[in-house]
Amino acid sequence: MKSLHIITPVKDSIEFTLETVKAILDSEIKVPYTYTVYNDFSTEENTKILEESSKQLGFRLVNLSDLTDHPSPNYLLVLQMAQKEAIGAEAGLLIVESDVVVKKNTLQDLFDGALARPDCAIAAAVTTDESGEINYPYLHAKGNENKIYAEKKHCSFCCSLLTLRFLKEFDFHQLDATKNWYDVTISHEALKKGFQNYLFTVLPVWHRPHGSRPWKQLKYKNPLKYYWLKFTKGLDKI
Repeated sequence: MKSLHIITPVKDSIEFTLETVKAILDSEIKVPYTYTVYNDFSTEENTKILEESSKQLGFRLVNLSDLTDHPSPNYLLVLQMAQKEAIGAEAGLLIVESDVVVKKNTLQDLFDGALARPDCAIAAAVTTDESGEINYPYLHAKGNENKIYAEKKHCSFCCSLLTLRFLKEFDFHQLDATKNWYDVTISHEALKKGFQNYLFTVLPVWHRPHGSRPWKQLKYKNPLKYYWLKFTKGLDKI
């Protein structure tokens, strides 16, 4: 693993996304890296903002509407494309979702931590709220602050590095295309193949839960409507 292929999938939530992007581009990364934002059918207005920001800030933008007519979410397509590019570049695949703000040292330290652990498949940064308290989806990590440990539960892809060795061992074309999200499946596949997934509670990142998927806020504001959408529209399959 000689470099990093950093990606952020996004649909709308432009203000959050640009905070994510700027934090990544402001990171202190010593290894070579590329940074790609995958625009998953944002509105026309938000797509224009992303295109302008790409030119101004210097990140690569891929508009998925140019590649597929499959409706959002297209997380599987993103993972498959990113896996191929990462393997081709001998790079680790580092996913930072668009509701996460990293610190200057987060990405390099995840790379170093994963590289120091030959059995590592996923190196995940713990998520916190703005005050620094561990929050969803890592509430189970409370009490394990300031540690690095093998995580038997799944690692979220809020801010996670998938190592090159693991990318070469598990082809994302094997994933179930009927699902929407893949962090649980990929975490379990890593364990099945003899890898370990590590949670880095020494590397907290600020996470605004479901900021990248605003409709999921209904889970807390209007749970009846959330579950109606989940089961009638087939949303949020993991």
